[in-house]
Amino acid sequence: MKTNKILLDHGSGGSMSLHLVTDLMLPIFDNPMLAALHDGATLDIDGNRLAFSTDTYVVDPIFFPGGNIGDLAVYGTVNDLAMCGAEPLYLSVGLIIEEGFSITDLKKILKRMGIASEKAGVKVVTGDTKVVPKGVVDKIFINTSGIGKIPDKVNISSQNAQPGDMIILSGTIADHGMTVLTQREGMTFDSSLQSDTAPLNHMVSRMLSVCQDIHVLRDPTRGGVGTALNEIAGKSNVGIQIHEEKIPLKNETESICELLGFDPLYVANEGKLIAFVDADHATEVISAIQKDKYGKDAAIIGEVVSDHRGKVVMKTRIGGSRIIDMLVGGQLPRIC
Repeated sequence: MKTNKILLDHGSGGSMSLHLVTDLMLPIFDNPMLAALHDGATLDIDGNRLAFSTDTYVVDPIFFPGGNIGDLAVYGTVNDLAMCGAEPLYLSVGLIIEEGFSITDLKKILKRMGIASEKAGVKVVTGDTKVVPKGVVDKIFINTSGIGKIPDKVNISSQNAQPGDMIILSGTIADHGMTVLTQREGMTFDSSLQSDTAPLNHMVSRMLSVCQDIHVLRDPTRGGVGTALNEIAGKSNVGIQIHEEKIPLKNETESICELLGFDPLYVANEGKLIAFVDADHATEVISAIQKDKYGKDAAIIGEVVSDHRGKVVMKTRIGGSRIIDMLVGGQLPRIC
C-alpha cells in the first residue's frame, strides 16, 4: 500500500481495493476460503457444500430509476451466492440509520426488500438495527449477508478458466452506474435509462440445468466488466480476448458514457453476469440465459486464450487491439 490513509479509491473494486485486501487483510485473516477471493466463500460442513457472502450498501442516491438501496442490497448478496453456483436460501439484514431519517422512506426501502426477497426466493431470518447521531452516517447504510447450498458436481471458481472457454455476458453493461450517476448529479436526459438491479439466481439455475460444468461465474459490479475479466485472467493464469462489437451496450448508455467521459467497461452493473463455459456447451448455456427475463440480450463476447496470460485484450471495432487493464481508482464512488 502506497499511502497510510484510506482513500475513496480503496472502495472502487479496482486494483487499489485488491491491494487493500491482499496487502492488509489477507495476511491477518489468511485461510484457503478467504484467499480464493471469490464473490463468496465456499464452505464444506459435514459434507454439505455451502456458500456464504456479505456486502454493505452505501449507494447515493438511495432511490433511483429501477430500484432503491433496499432491493439492491437483497439482490447484491443473492447474486454473490449465485456466482458460487449456490441456491441462495437465507439472508440477514443490518441497518445503520441516521437520526432524523424519514420513517416513510424506511418503509419504502423495507417494502422493496420484501418484494425482492420473494422474487429471489430467499428468506430474511435475522438482522440488526443501529441508529447513529445526525451527520455520522448519510441517511441509511445496509448490510446483507447470505447463505446458500451448492449442488453436487458444481465447481465454480475464478481459478477455473481454461483456454478455449467461451465468455458469455448476460446483457447490456453500464446501465446501473450511469443511472446512479445521472440521478446523483441531477442530470436530465431524454431517455428511459434505469438500473439493471435484478436477481440472477434463477438464471444461474437455468444455466446449471443444461450444463453443470460451468467454469467461472462473476457479476461485474464495482469495477465493471473490465476489472472482473482482469481478476479472472490473473487468478486462472490465462489470456482473455474480447471483441468490442459483440459487447451488449444500449445506445443511450453509450451516449451518456461518451458525453461524461466514462468507459462502459469499467462502469458498475447490478443485474449482469459473466460466464466462462467450454465451447462445446456455450450454445446451450447462452440459450438458457436468453430464456430468462434478465438475459434477453446475452452474447458471447470473447474467448480464453493461451497467450498474453494474465492480460485482457480487446479487438476493437476498427480492427486494432487494446489492452484492458484493471481499474485503478474509482470512476464513481458509492455506486452500490
